[in-house]
Amino acid sequence: MQMPQVRLQSQQAKISINTTDATVNIRQPKAEQTIRQPKAEITMHTTPSKLTIDQTQAWNDMDLKSVFKRTEDFANLGKKSNFEGIARRVQEGKEMMEIEKGGDPIVAQAKRIDERKLKDFALGWIPSNFAVKTDYQPSELAIKVKINRPEITNTPQKPQFDYIKGQVDTGIAQYQSLKVDFENLTFYGVNGFEINI
Repeated sequence: MQMPQVRLQSQQAKISINTTDATVNIRQPKAEQTIRQPKAEITMHTTPSKLTIDQTQAWNDMDLKSVFKRTEDFANLGKKSNFEGIARRVQEGKEMMEIEKGGDPIVAQAKRIDERKLKDFALGWIPSNFAVKTDYQPSELAIKVKINRPEITNTPQKPQFDYIKGQVDTGIAQYQSLKVDFENLTFYGVNGFEINI
């Protein structure tokens, strides 16, 4: 006797998953920098030196005087000689008035007059020491320096991002199924009806 059998054959569903990874690209451009160095400013001011030489005294010592100096000397000499003559005449007159006191004033006065005629000889063409006067003022140099600082300009650059999203694709790789088979299954009906299923 064969027993009726029911055969079940099933298949599970399978899901397929495809994944695309996300990508990130980061690029950092270099910062822009400019540097400018202005030149230093230098100003120089020079006061010229000055040398003065005064030879007036040397020319006077060598009797090479100017007209104005010679006129002044003659005027002073005349004034001095005039005063000396007045003083001499006053003294001689006083000596003559007092002749009764003794002595020989006339002879004494004659000797003095004779002695005045003798003059000392000197080299007049040699100037005296330090007759030439010099004055020297050295030059002065003033230097001014203005330092200019460097001019620096920075322009930062923002980072650049490129982003590609990731993606997940799902699907059915295999559908589920159920297969049912019957074996040795007989249906008996009325009046001896019989059928195999």
